Amino acid sequence: MCAVEAGMTTSRSKDSLELPDLPDLPEPTGPAELPELPGVDCDVVTVPARQGLEAVDILRRGVGDAVGPVLHDGGCDTLGFLVPPGTAAGWDVPGSVCTETDGCGLRLAPVAPGADWLLPPGEVEPATDPAALREALDEAQRMIEAADGCA
Repeated sequence: MCAVEAGMTTSRSKDSLELPDLPDLPEPTGPAELPELPGVDCDVVTVPARQGLEAVDILRRGVGDAVGPVLHDGGCDTLGFLVPPGTAAGWDVPGSVCTETDGCGLRLAPVAPGADWLLPPGEVEPATDPAALREALDEAQRMIEAADGCA
């Protein structure tokens, strides 16, 4: 979903769904093609798009500013929530993956054709609150399961 220029480790829940790895593509050269957050330390929580979109709606309806920048991939299969550094160390939400940047900084560049910001930096909080994201993802999963159970 995004290029991470740093050593990185990934934390997966025991119940995590396997999310597809995107191919490494050359970085665009023009500044208009490269959304980036220079010098920003953050981890990235990646979730399936359906659950992530529900979670974004839940977070935006909530009280306070709990949602930060969110990336979506070109095929709209996954969303990536920027969260504060260190979140990956304790992340255990089923169906999601949290990638740690080891505090080395992060430059985000969508690398899949069509990948872009769902909620761009500068228009929202610097990072999504991990506790609020955890609650929103849990609520989103319950809503999805209830909707699928009614079909």
